[in-house]
Amino acid sequence: MGLFDKFRRGLEKSRSAVWDKLAGLFQGRKLDESLYEEMEEALIAADMGVDSALWLVERVRKAARQARLTDAERLPELLQQAVEEALAGLDPAMRSAPEGPSLYLVVGVNGTGKTTTIGKLAARLRGEGKRVILAAGDTFRAAAIEQLAEWGKRTGCDVVRHSPGADPAAVMFDAVQAGKARRADVILCDTAGRLHNKGHLMAELFKIHKVVARELPGAPHEVLLVLDGTTGQNALTQVQVFREVVPVSGLVVTKLDGTAKGGVVIPIVRETGIPVKWVGLGEGIDDLEPFDAHSYAAGICRP
Repeated sequence: MGLFDKFRRGLEKSRSAVWDKLAGLFQGRKLDESLYEEMEEALIAADMGVDSALWLVERVRKAARQARLTDAERLPELLQQAVEEALAGLDPAMRSAPEGPSLYLVVGVNGTGKTTTIGKLAARLRGEGKRVILAAGDTFRAAAIEQLAEWGKRTGCDVVRHSPGADPAAVMFDAVQAGKARRADVILCDTAGRLHNKGHLMAELFKIHKVVARELPGAPHEVLLVLDGTTGQNALTQVQVFREVVPVSGLVVTKLDGTAKGGVVIPIVRETGIPVKWVGLGEGIDDLEPFDAHSYAAGICRP
């Protein structure tokens, strides 16, 4: 299955949420202000947010005017173009160290799928022939350490781990040293699921960031914030709080296949200016995909 088809399959529920409301607007309707108002309401209901919905409809209105359209037949095409434009200009490519291992710090609140995301990303990197080390930085839960160890076995990656309750920053220190000594290409660092309203946990995340930056020049090369796509607009709050503590450079939106709220990607990108780098489009090990604006726009905006 190609990337376009994976996006279309994974966004099926979100596409239905959009088209259940838009389909009737585009059939035999003339372009007038009432149609655009109904379009705005439909996009807001599809979790695209008020500001983004207004922006998208204005872009569609402008494009329709330039094309001298009088009916709504081509509006799906114009909406797709507007969504792509909303997501343009932000590079979804992962940044790498010029030499030595690249270190990617993965953060987020409880239950977003951080550890699973790390495992799937490790599998992809291993498939590209890279040597990967996993750092079990969620020392608060023994189950999290074991889960990452299982991913290590499954993907053929070394795992740096300490006992439950150990200092997470010490785990990261050892992971960096191991990465240097073993000539790793990538170090993927798991962290505890921090509730963004818990100050002491966020302070610890700041400490982890400080340690890896000190021990490995340029690190972390990416700070990936994992967001659960099913939470909708609440994801925006999480982005705002986490970026006050660490320099979030990329987003991972998981569980898009299980939600009708996939439209939330648009306001997240527009309002934060942070690129989505990966999306979860299914439960399989191969269902973590690099974000592609064209495939996303087509997957959510076309029937």
